[in-house]
Amino acid sequence: MKKSLGLLSSWRPKLITLVSNNDEGDRAHDLNHLERVWGNALQILSSAPGANHLVVMAACYLHDIVNLPKSHPNRKNASCLSAARAKVELAMAGFPAEHLDAVAHAIEAHSFSAGISPETYEAEIVQDADRLDALGAVGLARMFHVGGQLGRCLAHGADPLGKDRSLDDMRYTLDHIENKLLRLPGTMKTPQARRLAQGRAEVLIRFRDQFVAEWMGM
Repeated sequence: MKKSLGLLSSWRPKLITLVSNNDEGDRAHDLNHLERVWGNALQILSSAPGANHLVVMAACYLHDIVNLPKSHPNRKNASCLSAARAKVELAMAGFPAEHLDAVAHAIEAHSFSAGISPETYEAEIVQDADRLDALGAVGLARMFHVGGQLGRCLAHGADPLGKDRSLDDMRYTLDHIENKLLRLPGTMKTPQARRLAQGRAEVLIRFRDQFVAEWMGM
């Protein structure tokens, strides 16, 4: 256990250094996001015996090392690009070679849009930890931040809940709650993440309902 804790404490600042100058792309995926994802992973790891903490930590910090803007035509491939770059950067930094493939797979599989299924316990944890950050109050802030960057409307003027129209989160930011975010709890792989996700999803629902009431002048 002491050896494992020592590895984590020695590698964490190295991982932060690898990504600290990565200022390109989407600000919703900055170093603060990486720290939160690692924090989420730690909560999951507390009830995940047998998971390799070093693999999870490395993948949490490097999963967005290729940080393409949401509007970039190659955005859906960002996780695979990040995995490839992470392997190179980690190898150059002296990361244990026997764990490089596991880290790369966890990075590839974290992305919602990439559609790659996690095949290891560590990949499941990283995917869950990243998706948790899209929920709750911080998830809402990130959603509107990205919507503003892309010039999307806050919501449809007359039908914000999409009762008589098709939801379109490429035009209306509020639609993203129903189109994607409220689907995330059902994709969680670990029991701890499912519990956390449900609580954060309830925050989204309460906000959405209050937003719509004010939006419609109720």
